[in-house]
Amino acid sequence: MAGELKRVLVTGANGFLGRAVVEGLSARGRLVRAAVRRDEGGWPAGVEAVSVGDLTSITDPIEALSGVDAIVHCAARAHVLKETAGDPLAEFRAVNTEATLALARKSAEAGVRRLVFISSIGVNGAQTRGRGFRYDDPAQPHSSYAVSKHEAELGLKALAAETGLEVVVIRPPLILGREPKGNLATLNRVIARGWPLPFGLVSNNRRDLVSLETLTDLVDVVVDHPAAPGQIFLVSDGAPLSTRSLLERMAAWQGRRPALLPVPPVLMSLPLKLAGKSGLASQLFGDLEVDIEHTRRTLDWSPPSAGRDS
Repeated sequence: MAGELKRVLVTGANGFLGRAVVEGLSARGRLVRAAVRRDEGGWPAGVEAVSVGDLTSITDPIEALSGVDAIVHCAARAHVLKETAGDPLAEFRAVNTEATLALARKSAEAGVRRLVFISSIGVNGAQTRGRGFRYDDPAQPHSSYAVSKHEAELGLKALAAETGLEVVVIRPPLILGREPKGNLATLNRVIARGWPLPFGLVSNNRRDLVSLETLTDLVDVVVDHPAAPGQIFLVSDGAPLSTRSLLERMAAWQGRRPALLPVPPVLMSLPLKLAGKSGLASQLFGDLEVDIEHTRRTLDWSPPSAGRDS
């Protein structure tokens, strides 16, 4: 539901998440300004698109920030499946940390009231054992991407104390949609081609994911909820899936049944770890559960798409 905010700026609006946020906020009655590198068009009626170029090179984004009450910062360096940078952490920091903090400072100077930062559950860690991650758990970022997001969170907290900018942090797990990104996109293509996948026996792991519908709904709530500033919110659909269940759902969206071979997980997990792909092994065979009780209680909110397709 739309509150008193005049206009919401969404960065990274051409992206998988950013475009969904633009469409979702617009459908809920928000005035939305879409910040993009290049305007690709196709926006809902009433959405204003503004080209801002590369966030890492912005020196004076006052035009984009004019009249903006809140920013939803979706722009990020992510889903790098074939890393070519000599110093990946430096590349992630340049976009996810330094550019974020520069944008936040200019936002405060321009009179923007609130910034919603889309972070990552990777700040909490890579895998859960026995209980889900909680919003107040000590940070254990497990990758360069997660480190850059955590450092941005810390910088935003300090900047909020200095300037009065209201900062809200959302840490989503893998985001599920019909055209996903990263490793899910690879699996989606394999399913589309009808190729067999060796995950028929991976049915006991528990991984929380979040649909675009759920994440966009939460964003709409926190852009003007009075209890949101200064908070870290974990989010999920509230219904963990096994790897097998996830693949079956993705295949159903394509009108298919996945070809799943009954290969014992240990025969796949160990070679991946030996090949230096422990993160991928964790995603495919491990647990990652998210405790969203703090989010539910603080915002009086529940996932709208628990157990449903996005």
